[in-house]
Amino acid sequence: PEIEAYRKFTVDKAAAKEMRAKGFGASLSHIQDGIARGSATLVNLNEERENKVLLKNEAAAVYSFSKGSSMQQYPSSRMGTIALLRQTELDATWYGDGSNKDLNLSLQAWNKLRDLPQLIKVSSRLDVLRADKLGDEFGRQYIIVGAGDEFLRLEEIKKTGAPLVVPINFPEAYKVNTPYDAHYLGYKELKAWELAPQNPAALQEAGIQFSFTATGIKSGDDWWKNLRKAVERGLDKGDALTALTSTPAKMLGVENLLGTLANNKQANFLICSDDIFEKGEVLENWSGGQRFILKKKDLRDFEGAYDLTFSTDRRNRKVEITGEPGSQKMELVLNDTTRVPMTFMVEEENISIHYIPHEANARISLTGLISDKLWKGSGLDMDGKWIKWTLGNRTEIPEKEENEEEAGEDKADELKEKAEDLVEKVKDGKAEGTEKEEEEEEEVFGPIIYPFNAYGWEEKPEQKTVVIKNATVWTNTEDGILEDADVLIKNGKISAVGKDLSAGGGEEVDGTGKHLTCGIIDEHSHIAINAGVNEGTQASSAEVRIGDVINSEDVNIYRQLGSGVTTAQLLHGSANPIGGQSAIIKFRWGSSPEEMKFEGADGFIKFALGENVKQSNWGEYYNIRFPQTRMGVEQVYLDHFTRAQEYTKNTASDKRRDLELEALAEIINKKRFITCHSYVQSEINMLMKVAEKFNFKINTFTHILEGYKVADKMKEHGAAASTFSDWWMYKFEVNDAIPHNAAILSEMEILTSINSDDAEMARRLNTEAAKSVKYGGVSEEEAWKMVTLNPAKILHIDDRVGSLEAGKDADVVLWSGNPLSTYSKVEKTFVDGRLYFDKEQDEQLREEIREERNRIIQKMVGAAKAGAKTQEPKMERQIQYHCDDMEVHTHEDHHDH
Repeated sequence: PEIEAYRKFTVDKAAAKEMRAKGFGASLSHIQDGIARGSATLVNLNEERENKVLLKNEAAAVYSFSKGSSMQQYPSSRMGTIALLRQTELDATWYGDGSNKDLNLSLQAWNKLRDLPQLIKVSSRLDVLRADKLGDEFGRQYIIVGAGDEFLRLEEIKKTGAPLVVPINFPEAYKVNTPYDAHYLGYKELKAWELAPQNPAALQEAGIQFSFTATGIKSGDDWWKNLRKAVERGLDKGDALTALTSTPAKMLGVENLLGTLANNKQANFLICSDDIFEKGEVLENWSGGQRFILKKKDLRDFEGAYDLTFSTDRRNRKVEITGEPGSQKMELVLNDTTRVPMTFMVEEENISIHYIPHEANARISLTGLISDKLWKGSGLDMDGKWIKWTLGNRTEIPEKEENEEEAGEDKADELKEKAEDLVEKVKDGKAEGTEKEEEEEEEVFGPIIYPFNAYGWEEKPEQKTVVIKNATVWTNTEDGILEDADVLIKNGKISAVGKDLSAGGGEEVDGTGKHLTCGIIDEHSHIAINAGVNEGTQASSAEVRIGDVINSEDVNIYRQLGSGVTTAQLLHGSANPIGGQSAIIKFRWGSSPEEMKFEGADGFIKFALGENVKQSNWGEYYNIRFPQTRMGVEQVYLDHFTRAQEYTKNTASDKRRDLELEALAEIINKKRFITCHSYVQSEINMLMKVAEKFNFKINTFTHILEGYKVADKMKEHGAAASTFSDWWMYKFEVNDAIPHNAAILSEMEILTSINSDDAEMARRLNTEAAKSVKYGGVSEEEAWKMVTLNPAKILHIDDRVGSLEAGKDADVVLWSGNPLSTYSKVEKTFVDGRLYFDKEQDEQLREEIREERNRIIQKMVGAAKAGAKTQEPKMERQIQYHCDDMEVHTHEDHHDH
């Protein structure tokens, strides 16, 4: 934060020239590296010395979610970056209050920057929401430099009130030369190419304050082309101009210097040949009063009729120049109805002329000098031979005189042609009336969907009153499994379970021969997380929060809805003994990240034991970070909980807030609960003893593959178990795993659930539960509770979900048959009474997606043929996080098929 860009700034003539070609006269310049990037300086884009181009030394403070080139390991994830910004804000406040007597230049600079406009650069629409939420925590309003996709979360972004700086580097068309190219193009990539140019118009219509940045566009031609495309897609020209001038000046608080043409302001302005948002060109760019001629355009009037002669052929050719000065056109006149277009360019006294004679394929190119009376020079004829030419005898173009009789005949012929054309249109069914001509076909654009991914909605499903009749109802209550029963859903809740229930005018679903259950709950998931599941760069990362990086647009949410899953705990990975805070979400497909969160749920945190945390399976370069042994893992817990105890006891008014220790103190104070990755019995015993030493309990041992060995001790301690059904022999520490584990734990009266830890396995948690029937002889009803009621109890949310009973959330799944059967399929999945998955609708969506893909691909092929810039199709790797995922990820999105 102590970096001051104005001290490092040097005039770069080439970069300034590139910016001037795009019409810019001033720029905010900063060091584009790191998370806290210090202060930015405002400069004119002329070629004076540094001390003369600087308009404002410190014009803004700049931050980013990207770590940049730093070789420091922490942070390695997006949630780590947000945690670092959050902790540093707290540290700076504490330092500014005079609580620390030591000199800290970084915190001192951080506090100084708070008085400047605050810019933060993000890489997606979801990051816009994250950045604004972070700013709200500390009472600051960021100006958010976005990614150009804000229109895809317009409603939520508007609510932030954040001013935006948006790029217009719209995606180029993809080359689709083979069926493989088309297959590997993701659905959202196709739709983004088509719809991205609508972003500025959408922001304008929503009343969101925004300005433009040239980031991502190199050439001036591409800049103006994209800006005009935004205008074509609905952006008002006046708003476009405002976004380039007065709005950025207001954002930076420099209206007294820039943004409008007024007395005593900087002489920064453009001279254009015409409306710059249509066909005009920038002729001159003035920056700080310094003139830069970008293009010389001759505004002399050459209108008239001329005689063109060649040295090889003395016959006169008639040439006419017409139009307004600066945009005149030249034509070779063969007769009254036939004219050949000619291109000509005049620069001072030099002229060049090019044309292709009528019914010829070769071009004639002429160059020479002009004067008031005679233009002359040399050139190449159609055979490539050099010739001399002259253009002279300039006269006014005579007005056409029409013979009344001939004019009448021409008019009659014209009417006859129109009549014949109309008859043909009527025959073809194209004519609606005698006066209406066939309209030009308008360009078709696909809808914006939420989320912007395959299977997204145009409109979110509504909460309706629904009764599901005559189904086999798995209540998970004392009533057990009811035959031919009904479930009534009202206002997002289960209103009643029984027989002969009425929807009272609502929808009725026939459940005859089908089974009805509550939604499956996955206690251990890693889907729907952006940019890294592990902050594994230090032994404890208790300060990071999965809730900061929920990816509400992960297609796995929809896939799992189609498999009966409605709720999941999103966990940090197992890279360190003390991981990050988890998030419990409902699968409200299409909602924003904040709307996905399970309201009022208790806080949980991920701990881990075993090979992962001591880095024994990370490779030869990971042998430095403590701990490196299992006994070291125990010491990490003892050290950190001891520190957390001392932190809690410190009640001094000048105490420094430490988010890591606060989270650990919450565990000791029984306000946050541990889910611990575990395999080996000795370590399971160890952690229970550590917890008892500090007077709290381990809420859940997850994986717990040797749980059957210590079930008695777990029962005495009060820990729950969330296990795999039949994973074993995939690494050394799980060699003793058995598929009977869940059944044994359950028989020992330990609250036991089956989890996924895997995006694909979560799609078949119903059959994972059934394995305990096969291996352990568990009843079907108890096995079903292992993926519904039991995980709800483990997560402390069983007052709302986990069973079908009046008053609970209407998270309901209709199956074609017994839910434990591999042959059964999900037909409908409700969350909060909204139908988020419907088998019939899913089949319709698949067809719509195919049609939409084909439409856009054909449009893309047409654009490429018309000369649009193209890029190679990219096959993006779909990231599926797991507990054991030690790789550092920065990729934002998941592929969609």
